[in-house]
Amino acid sequence: MITKKLNDQHTLIRTAYFPCSLPAESGHPVLLGIGGNVGDVVRRFEHLYHYLKRSSLVRIIETAPILKNPPFGFTEQEDFYNSLIVIETLLRPKALLRYVLRVEKIFGRKRLFKDGPRTLDIDIIFYDNVAMETKDLTLPHPGWRERDSVLVPMQYLSNKADFRHQAKHW
Repeated sequence: MITKKLNDQHTLIRTAYFPCSLPAESGHPVLLGIGGNVGDVVRRFEHLYHYLKRSSLVRIIETAPILKNPPFGFTEQEDFYNSLIVIETLLRPKALLRYVLRVEKIFGRKRLFKDGPRTLDIDIIFYDNVAMETKDLTLPHPGWRERDSVLVPMQYLSNKADFRHQAKHW
């Protein structure tokens, strides 16, 4: 593990799988935001990487370095670790949401209160070029523009999985 302090609030962490890059094949490109602040989050991200690699429902294309940053909303808690994972999937947006919620649960996620501590949080930031707003899912993810947990790791994504270009249109 290699760490680099970016400033007083942010530290960048590189591991064997964060960042990584693989060739795209087919399916809908999706940008997932991952986060957590309970337990050994960096190790949990490594386990999540292997879990997703074994999945027949998603294919990892790229990951960003892990960012350690302060919490927002409820600030009386430990710092968060966040990263981005670019995947391809044939799942439609709501089916993908059900899948990531199930993965969160497998990794011990308990929803105690809004912005509270968590073992693993998985957000769908972008799904292809889809814009939608339903009771359960809003795409692109609301508030992504204001979150260092998305913006800083996004700077490290390569051009071939470039959601930065898509982000300029939202």
